Amino acid sequence: MSIIDDGLLEKLRKHYLEKNNQEYIPITDKDPDPRANRITAYLNLINEMVKNQFAKLKSSNFDSGSTLNRYFEMLPEFSVIKNKYQEMSNCSDIKIKEKLQVWLKENIKPGSLDVNIMTKVDKTNYDSKGQPLPSEHNDAHSALRGFANSDLESSIILSAGINPKLYGYMENFKDFFPSINGNLKKKIVIKVSDFRSALVQGKFLAKKGLWVSEYRIESGLNCGGHAFVNDGSLLGPILEEFRKRRDELFETLQEIYLKALGKKEIETDKDKIDFSVSVQGGVGTSSEQEFLHRHFGVDSVGWGSPFLLVPEVMNVDDSTLKKISSAGESDLYLSPISPLGVPFNSLKNNDKDLEKYQKIDEGKPGSPCVKKFLAMNTEFDGKPICTASITYLKKKAKQLKENLIDVNEFKDRFAKAAEKACLCEGLTASAFTVNKIGLGKLSTASSVCPGPNIAYFSKITNLKEMVDHIYGRINLITDKSRPNMFIKELKLYVDYFQKKMEEKINSDSSITDAFLNTFYENLMDGIEYYKNTIPEIIEEAEHVRKKMSEELEAIEEKLLLLSHRIAV
Repeated sequence: MSIIDDGLLEKLRKHYLEKNNQEYIPITDKDPDPRANRITAYLNLINEMVKNQFAKLKSSNFDSGSTLNRYFEMLPEFSVIKNKYQEMSNCSDIKIKEKLQVWLKENIKPGSLDVNIMTKVDKTNYDSKGQPLPSEHNDAHSALRGFANSDLESSIILSAGINPKLYGYMENFKDFFPSINGNLKKKIVIKVSDFRSALVQGKFLAKKGLWVSEYRIESGLNCGGHAFVNDGSLLGPILEEFRKRRDELFETLQEIYLKALGKKEIETDKDKIDFSVSVQGGVGTSSEQEFLHRHFGVDSVGWGSPFLLVPEVMNVDDSTLKKISSAGESDLYLSPISPLGVPFNSLKNNDKDLEKYQKIDEGKPGSPCVKKFLAMNTEFDGKPICTASITYLKKKAKQLKENLIDVNEFKDRFAKAAEKACLCEGLTASAFTVNKIGLGKLSTASSVCPGPNIAYFSKITNLKEMVDHIYGRINLITDKSRPNMFIKELKLYVDYFQKKMEEKINSDSSITDAFLNTFYENLMDGIEYYKNTIPEIIEEAEHVRKKMSEELEAIEEKLLLLSHRIAV
């Protein structure tokens, strides 16, 4: 769960309480710590709801077609609990069957209610007199405090890179430190782009006595949302480095961590110290998932974008759902719409973009900046504003008119500025629409940020079918031309490389030959790695490996042709 938008969480808390005939007491801006307390109250409510729902599940019977049976049927075949369930289902002895049912109920547990914070979304806030508040009232700081003060025993996923102030602030909350027996009530997960990022961030936190329980490796381009593109390093070689240096990472960090705990006089069971490594970004088949587990030794694999087609578990409005389900490769693109200035994977002609273009045509570009989470641009007057806002675009238009004589150049420059979209409203609108919560004066147009992998899925489905697809029991891929996840990511990186080359040639870009050379060399190293690795992918049939090799060869030829345009 993203916990940056406290206003959204407060409205959802009201919605769920009233839906369950419970009293709702609003947390207003007059509260001494409104933002953090709204987040804490929402998380505590969700925790309570899940506990109640799970207790109800455990108290139900193993009737045909029941939710309890459905729970066990969704488990993977290699699960010990799934095997026990099958044993119970096939058992004819009533007494033994009842004992197995008791055992099954005693050995299931709900999943972890994890939260996410984009570390860069940490804007300074101001008091009623316009004076900046202390850093603990920054957006991400307040969200962190809201999570830390909640009843949850779960993880906080930190994405978008290191934020030293935010990381240091975590030291203020005891739940992030281990108990005497090594348990962590609140765990830290960080998204990383490569091994170096894991080592740097892990060391920074370990020196403060904070342990990273999971390193989540994410593809730079083959993922949803913001795309934090690296220097051309591909997912396969990155995972290979983690596989080879995992013990080194653990030993290095454990030594630093134990020293820091010693200074804080915190005793713990050092044998309980461990971390997991996970990966996400473009995974689409059970065979890809199995290869990641076996070959690289990752502990878990993330599936994101395909779940946008599962209304049962996602808040996606009908208009957006239809557009996602019918989207092909050409409908998905790396867009410039994020006010953060980071490339953003998006769907062409999503409702928010259509609204944006309509405003531009009417001569009223930009959005009212109500939430201000992305109000970070200070090029005008030094006061932070959002680049998707009406205020910013008015100032930008005035600046360009004063400095540009050529009308066409003005139009081009302003059109680029007006591409930004209000993600604060767009990415939350679906949740309001689906739950029939009034938005008042806020826009109801939705933004959506699926990864490129969604192009190969089109069936609007349910949770059981999606889980069955993940574990290879059925196949939900509707576009049979879908490339392997590693090949797809490579294609995306080569396209990105070509785009950067063209930018350097056709404009006064800051892109250097050194950057392009490094990017090219990393891509070529990745291609060589895949040439040696493809024969080892025993999870795929021979004809699939052959297709991968042919596609790899074609991509290499394209890259070699591009290389003649730079000094490699």
